[in-house]
Order: sequence, then C-alpha cells, then structure tokens
Amino acid sequence: MFAPKSGRDAAISSTEPQPLLELVDTHTHLNDAKFADDVADAVARARAAGVTRMINMGDTLESSAQAVALAHAYDGLFAGVGIHPEEARALTAEDDEQLSSWAKDDRVVCIGEIGLDYYWVKDAPTRELQRRMFIHQLDLARQLHLPVCIHDRDAHADTLAILKKEGQGIPTVLHCYSGSVEMAREFLKLGCYLGVDGPLTFKNAAKTVNVVREMPMDRLLVETDAPYMAPVPMRGRRNEPAFVRFVAEKVAEIRALSLSEVARQTTANACAIYGLT
Repeated sequence: MFAPKSGRDAAISSTEPQPLLELVDTHTHLNDAKFADDVADAVARARAAGVTRMINMGDTLESSAQAVALAHAYDGLFAGVGIHPEEARALTAEDDEQLSSWAKDDRVVCIGEIGLDYYWVKDAPTRELQRRMFIHQLDLARQLHLPVCIHDRDAHADTLAILKKEGQGIPTVLHCYSGSVEMAREFLKLGCYLGVDGPLTFKNAAKTVNVVREMPMDRLLVETDAPYMAPVPMRGRRNEPAFVRFVAEKVAEIRALSLSEVARQTTANACAIYGLT
C-alpha cells in the first residue's frame, strides 16, 4: 500500500472557508498548430474556468521556442523546453546551448517533455537512441537546476531504471501517468509527481483510477495535454486548458473530496515542483 493518507489528506480537508477556485494545467500544448488561430481565446476560457496558470511543453526546438514566446505573451503562461522521444536524434552542442539559454529565462520552469515512447517505436536501435537522448537531457536538467517532465509510453520499466540510475536528485514529473499501482509506488519512492489528464475520465480508466485513489495527494498534478485526449464530457472535441477542471472533478469524485480541495492541493503541488509564481 501507499503511505497512509490521513496526514497528507488532512492538510487539504480543512473546514476553513475555501478560497476561490484556482487550477494549474501543468501540461498543455498551446504551441500546437491546432491553436494557431485562437490562443488568446483559449487562454481567456481557461481563466474563466479558474485555470490561472498553464505550462506549455516543447517537443522540438521549434515548439520549445514557441512555448517560450507564448510564456512572454500571456500572463500565467510558463514553458517547458526539450525534445520529445518521438523526435529522437543525437543532440548537438548547439542544441545544448539553446536549451541552456532558455533555462535562464524565468518563464521556463522545466526540461520537458522528454522521455521514452515504445508505443510507436519497435526497433532496438531507435529505442536505444531514445534512451541516450533521455539520459542526455536528464544530465542537462541537473546542470541547469531544473525539474523534468517525462513522457513515458509503454516504457515504464526502462523509464524507472534510467531514473534510478541517472535521475537522482532531479525533481521529476511523470506526465499522463498510465502505469500500474505497483509501478506508481516505485516512482513515488523516487520522489516523483504523477500527472493525470483526460484518460482518467474514460470508461476504461480503472487502472489509473486505482492509482489516484491510493496515491498521496501531495504528489498529484492535473493536466490536459491539450489539444489531445479531451476528457469526458468533451470527448471528440479539441482539448484545451479550460477542460482541466473536468480532470480535477474526477479526482475529487475518486477521493471523496471537494473540487476546491483538489484544486488547492494540486495547485500547491504544481507550485512546489515547478516553482510557479
């Protein structure tokens, strides 16, 4: 079992009057082409839904540059910079220099999203390249004193092994966590945070529901991964940061907490791991 919930959950179950709802979408992609025509409107809708801060993640150097630009264009937006495993290639000194330059920007809060994706990639050489690129960016994050946001799809064992060996001391988020309760325990032992998003609301989400039910609330983050994987009741639509509220509502249902309690704790968690202001 996970550590007892009583102490951690007591911190968010106070009978004191609750503040206005405040949520953080800790993983979104307003830098995606699907938002090219209405970023401002999407940000406004998010704020109207109580989403005061959003972190746009890069998956290439180009999208990372867009994330940084958006972070400077809109209050409440922050950026992650990094290269996604589906874009795996050997990183150059120039790549490192660019990522390091962005890391000095106070709107950049992590190296991400980085990690492993074995769902699409089956050949051994490309998987090995992904692992090398993952380790390289972990080392860069350590040098830059930044957290990491990790994409882990069908690669739980290798992700865990690399983090145990190469990720010591680096604040870490497992974005869109899709592993088992047993694997979650191992990541939590390393001090990782787990992010949940739209799939938590799907009918086939029993595994992730069990993780959310049992994990300590002070390690949980809510996110959208917009424009992908819109939550129920918005399935079939383009996802956007405003919809993170539905993810938080599902967490509240699973944990028998109020939405304001979930919002308060997950926002505190986001500020703790990413240093949000």
